[in-house]
Amino acid sequence: MPTALITGASSGLGAAFARGLAAKGCRLVLVARDAGRLRAVADRLRREFGAHCEVLPADLLDEAGLRRVADRLADPARPVDVLVNNAGFGLAAPFPHSPVEDEERMLDLLVKVPLRLTHAVLPGLCARRRGAVLNVSSVAGLLPTGTYGAAKAWVTAFSESVRVDAAPYGVRVLAVVPGFTRTEFQARAGMDTSTLREAVWLEPEAVVDRALRDLALRRPVSIAGRRYRAYALAARHLPRDFVARRMARTRRPPAAR
Repeated sequence: MPTALITGASSGLGAAFARGLAAKGCRLVLVARDAGRLRAVADRLRREFGAHCEVLPADLLDEAGLRRVADRLADPARPVDVLVNNAGFGLAAPFPHSPVEDEERMLDLLVKVPLRLTHAVLPGLCARRRGAVLNVSSVAGLLPTGTYGAAKAWVTAFSESVRVDAAPYGVRVLAVVPGFTRTEFQARAGMDTSTLREAVWLEPEAVVDRALRDLALRRPVSIAGRRYRAYALAARHLPRDFVARRMARTRRPPAAR
């Protein structure tokens, strides 16, 4: 029975990945800051699937918390077979209208944390010649969409690079590239989504189902929804200066207070 460790597992895509992997019979290690919410997720998964759930509360922006999760991933006595790097947050204001400390915290969580955790788990996966790493990126990384998009572009590029290096050992690496998904992410970032059409929204379960199918097919990138797959295709082929001008129209500094 494989063991999967999921960061940001207390809600949203992280909780959906936990549910999807529990349904496939995985043992789970659930990581997030909020111990109470993690325990509630674990209890639901035990009731519904009989899943074995280990709750590992940790603040990944705290060095001690990050080291605790990295040590769990590297523990040869309790091997982890699947890592889902999902934890993250966004900022509502375009650069440089958020405090630089917030920008740095976001960069650490979106870039430094997946790098450290992948670095911790990968030697064991390669030695056992099996397993997988799923890194949750975003369609925001396909086009010039601020520092969040820049960090997510790194996540996708990092995933594709590690995939090449890990493939000879039988280890799969997948970049999961969702669009707007019904989670707490937007509200926590203070984003106004009132003008978005219903058609742009994805359900977390659809993103996870697509990702697990694409992982089984050994694809490098998983994009749920025809709309977003078309978006990705256009992003690859449209002139970059044209794309940058179009995206600039959607980003404005906050009004003076």
